[in-house]
Formats: sequence, structure tokens, C-alpha cells
Amino acid sequence: MAFHIEVATGRRHARSFNLSEEELGRTVLDPWLSGRPILLGDRKWTRDDEDSRLRILEGPELSVQDLAFSQGWANAERASADVTGAVLETATEGRRAQRGPAAIVIRTDSAVGTLAEIVSGHDTETVSLEAARGRIDGRDPAVAAVILVVERD
Repeated sequence: MAFHIEVATGRRHARSFNLSEEELGRTVLDPWLSGRPILLGDRKWTRDDEDSRLRILEGPELSVQDLAFSQGWANAERASADVTGAVLETATEGRRAQRGPAAIVIRTDSAVGTLAEIVSGHDTETVSLEAARGRIDGRDPAVAAVILVVERD
């Protein structure tokens, strides 16, 4: 199976056909999700552009005849499934898992007071350092941030 993409802003668009999964990730998804430009056609496209849209189709590889006479996108739409949402969701989750949780260090005069402010009104649970390390190292997707509160000297 191959991927076919369209990036559009307003009435302008650019398309690319017969991308492998690796090419899609490297040349389209990584830049798109990180806010970097995608070089396609005669310009650079970013998701931050006003009205920018990305469509991803997955289907059979298109032959030269399928792409001739500007019929490539119509043929891709006929023979392929729109997988934009699923592919973007999977790529976003993959990037989140690779990054791991954010780590924040708070330096304060009163660690207990600062910690009380942070947890006030939230459902909290005390865990051992080993258990926390296991969840962080194991890339538990539920862990969004780790906060380390240290007292100033």
C-alpha cells in the first residue's frame, strides 16, 4: 500500500503520490506535527498557516498512467481510503511516547507549602520513588509531567 497526500491552504494545494510509510513520516508527519514546513510543490506548507489542511489517503500505488493528465488525485480518491485522522493520531501518540513526560523543577523556600499548593483540590496519591521511576522509564502514557520540588539552601 502507498500513501498519497494533499496539503492545501485556501484555493492553493500541492499533492504527492506513492509515499512509503517511512517517507510519509519523515517528509510529512514529522515536520507537520512539529510546526516545521513541508516542502512540496513550489512552496513551503505548515499547519500554522491560516486554513491549512492535510489529507492522507492510503491505497494502491498509482502508475504513471493513473497520474497522467492531472487525474492522479481523482484516481487516488477512488482507489484509496482517507486515513488522515488515524494516521495523525497514531503519529501524535508515537511522538508523545518518544518524548516521555515533561520534567519540571520548582525551587522554593518551603517544599511542603509549595507541594500543598500544587496538589490542593486534586486527586493525589503518594508513590515510592521506585514506582515513579518505573512509570517514567516504562513510558506510561498516563504520565504527562513529573514535578520535582526542592528546597533552596
